[in-house]
Amino acid sequence: MVIYMLDDNKKLFIIIRGIIVFLIFWFSAYFQYIPIKLFHLDIQNLSPSMNVVLSTFSSLIVVFFLFFIYRKELKIEFKKFKSKFWENLDIGFRYWMIGLIIMMVSNFIINFVFKAGEANNETALQEMIKSLPWLMVIDAGLLAPFNEEIVFRKIFKDVIRNPIILVSICSIVFGAAHVVGSASTWLDYLYIIPYGALGGAFAYSYYKTDTVFTSMSMHMIHNTVLVILSILAL
Repeated sequence: MVIYMLDDNKKLFIIIRGIIVFLIFWFSAYFQYIPIKLFHLDIQNLSPSMNVVLSTFSSLIVVFFLFFIYRKELKIEFKKFKSKFWENLDIGFRYWMIGLIIMMVSNFIINFVFKAGEANNETALQEMIKSLPWLMVIDAGLLAPFNEEIVFRKIFKDVIRNPIILVSICSIVFGAAHVVGSASTWLDYLYIIPYGALGGAFAYSYYKTDTVFTSMSMHMIHNTVLVILSILAL
């Protein structure tokens, strides 16, 4: 791992901050206990719609945490994004398309060659969309990309300079985060490849433009389009 040339205290601060942020994100489902306790909800009999509401609530809490922690850096990176808006979008779009093509091809191979079926993570997402479709546009289309670009891209870019190492780590971690918790057979782990391809594409567009808002905007477009297409197919 190649670290930016920073003094030891700064390096340690960035690494510790990244670990804390990752843990906040990873255990964010526990924020759902706030409304559960406040409104005396029966956790054993939550409706699918209520699960979507709780998921959106926890995502929103994480957004506030991450914005507060990274607010100064995000303001700087947003100015960079605006200063070369169309150029950044063009770079983001090109690498998104590359990641999307790899994702589609690998999904095709996994489904029709290995006959693995749909990814468990995708199945769960589709069920949530059926329950409260337009709230999922907000949760999956806007809140999740914001949180995931900070956690799976910015945390690593803050300490890794080498683009090959950056893309590799972001791909593996992003892919694993979408698969490991829901995998039930060894074939499910193959889905790390398509998810990882998209994560790597986002990471490289961030590296090329030096602003997380490039990858974040592409991630939001990607998720929002997929959610809307799923709603239209209902």
